[in-house]
Order: sequence, then C-alpha cells, then structure tokens
Amino acid sequence: MPSDGGSTSWKDRGLEVDVRREDLASPVAGPLIAALNAELTERYPEEGANHFGLDAAEVAEGRGAFLVARVDGKPGGCGAIRRIDDGTGEIKRMYVAPCFRGRGIGARVLAALEAEARRLQLLRVVLETGERQPEALALYRRAGYVIIPAFGEYIGTPLSLCMEKRLR
Repeated sequence: MPSDGGSTSWKDRGLEVDVRREDLASPVAGPLIAALNAELTERYPEEGANHFGLDAAEVAEGRGAFLVARVDGKPGGCGAIRRIDDGTGEIKRMYVAPCFRGRGIGARVLAALEAEARRLQLLRVVLETGERQPEALALYRRAGYVIIPAFGEYIGTPLSLCMEKRLR
C-alpha cells in the first residue's frame, strides 16, 4: 500500500473494489466504525463488554494506517494497523458491511493491512477478536493467523481471542 494515499484496486465477481488509506475522523470512516460497534454490541451485550477503540494518532503515517474498502464506489469495509512496538503491529477495527460479506473483501483489507505492516518493517502482526465472531476467526485462520495468549489491554477479557501472524 503506497504511503502517499495510493490504493489497491481489483475487479472480481462483478464488483470494483478499491482499498485505500482514509482519515480515521473522516465522514467515510465514522459510519463504518459505528456499524462495527453496533454489531459488536449485539454480539456481546454483557455489561462491561469492551469494544476497544483506536486513536487517530495510532494510525498516523509512520505509525500505522486506517484503510477503507470501497465497493463499486460505496464504503463497504475497513481495518487498521497500528504499531505497538518496534517489530509488532496490531490489526484493529476490521469490518465488512453485511451486504458485502462473502465476497473476499475482508481478505483484501487484511492483505492490504499486512502490506502496510511490511512497509512499516514490522515482523509480526497480532489482533484480538471474539469467540462469537466465527466468520472473523475463519478469515484470520485462512490467512495464517494462530491463537496466542492474550496481550496488552485484552488480558483478563474472557470473550477475547488473540492471534498472530509472523510476516518474515
């Protein structure tokens, strides 16, 4: 993923999909993140369930990226990568709108995030997902991620599953 705001585009299954960097505070990002949070609240209604956030500084150039997938010109998914130490990045805020699921868009966003992690010279990528998100777990497993012990803010969160992938 070029750091100059370039994009990765492809046409598949009759859809034109473009994955590119987007400002986290943009009017495009806001509705996607709100939809993600609503879905997480529905899947995890327990009191105290935490839908961990993301700060714009964490995805600033040189530290990470927030990417949006536009499907036939419409925002259809998103994801972020943030550096958490010298060699490790964390995938955050992965989401694909329900009407676009099952078409490989999540895999394309994930691949673009991994490309960004490589550009940032990260050696591994970690993430947190939940046990009630079988689609996400399947996506990550297909992409080569494996379960690891909870890390950082996810330690002690019983419904969280943490995963990693070595990039080199």
